[in-house]
Amino acid sequence: MPLPKLPAWFPKLPPQVWILTAGRFLSQSGSGFTLFYAPIFFVDRVGLSATAVGIGLGSASISGIFGRILGGSFCDSPFWGRRRTLLLAAIVSAVASFVLAATHDFAGLIAGNLLMGFGVGLYWPPTETMVADLTEGAQRNEAFALTRLADNLGLQVGIILGGVLIAVTGNYRSLFIIDGISFLVLFAVVAIAISETYKSTIPAGRSKKDRENGWMVAFHDRSLLVYVLVNTLFTLYIAQIQTTMPLYFSKFVVVGTSGTGFSTGTITVLFAFSTFLTVALQLPIVRALNRFSHPKALMISALLWGMGFITIGLTGTAATGKLFLAVLGLSFLAVATVAYLPSASALVVDLAPESFRGVYLAINSQCWAIGYLIGPPLGGWALDRGKLAADNFWLALALSIGAVILVLQALDRMLKK
Repeated sequence: MPLPKLPAWFPKLPPQVWILTAGRFLSQSGSGFTLFYAPIFFVDRVGLSATAVGIGLGSASISGIFGRILGGSFCDSPFWGRRRTLLLAAIVSAVASFVLAATHDFAGLIAGNLLMGFGVGLYWPPTETMVADLTEGAQRNEAFALTRLADNLGLQVGIILGGVLIAVTGNYRSLFIIDGISFLVLFAVVAIAISETYKSTIPAGRSKKDRENGWMVAFHDRSLLVYVLVNTLFTLYIAQIQTTMPLYFSKFVVVGTSGTGFSTGTITVLFAFSTFLTVALQLPIVRALNRFSHPKALMISALLWGMGFITIGLTGTAATGKLFLAVLGLSFLAVATVAYLPSASALVVDLAPESFRGVYLAINSQCWAIGYLIGPPLGGWALDRGKLAADNFWLALALSIGAVILVLQALDRMLKK
């Protein structure tokens, strides 16, 4: 069945990309239902300690690393391919959601999160690889921008609806059931409407055994290893926005004569505004950056990160205008994020031999796992050192941008050769 006619300003993309985008929106909506409410549920309703819940939720990162490794290998496998790997990821994630919905103790929390981390790890390599298979050139940049837009919109819709559901019913377990159903819907969408995009493309002169060593090929790719370094830093920066910055605004940005920071309501509005900018600017920014090479687009993103971090640091030290500085800083960081996400994924696709796209994009996904493993503890450590260290932490992040730009310049030269 042909898709409905879309407005002229919409990206001109293959129908399967739009279908995959819709599936990702539904899946991320389900994840949004549990994103902020899981810790509250397991502490207040299940009765676990905050430490136990932290350990349980953190266990998903460990299994996620293995899921990404397996997902990358499966994507490049003639038997599994992209489609079957994505179907497997949807089923594992659905089972994990239902396990968490039924959890009454620490063992169930660990089991559910290990399964969820593994399922999410399996999910990212095939869904990113399918986008790469179905598009090329500037079209690929817009496709990655569109799927990221769907991810962000889905999460926000899920968070809002989850909050409404909790306010009306107080039934936290239903959030996990809805999350599980969203993964089953994703399974159905992929099974019915998505065709396999894997093609056997072993270059002439390369043996089948070489395909089986895709990870070795990737780890000997100097350009990829240079990219991994800067990409891990970018994901560490994103982790600071989501984990460190709300606490910094609350504890260290003194407003008025009360000696307290921004209120919870103010912080909520600030981050809602940032999310709105991210969604609204995703497609316009990626179109504006299409004229640049991927490393140069990432350099522009890096400069915006630096400007944002400097402005956030000023928020804590300025005598007046703190709210304006917070809005300005988050605006810089929202545009930086929008510039980063599609360019990063498209760059990895350009680096990857077609036969090893799954493995290369799995490594790209691992950068997120590492960034989120290092980022939150690093930010927490800085905040625990007191106000002077907390204020200077943002300056240190801004200074690190210099190294990022130097590495990206080196990568740009390597790619031109």
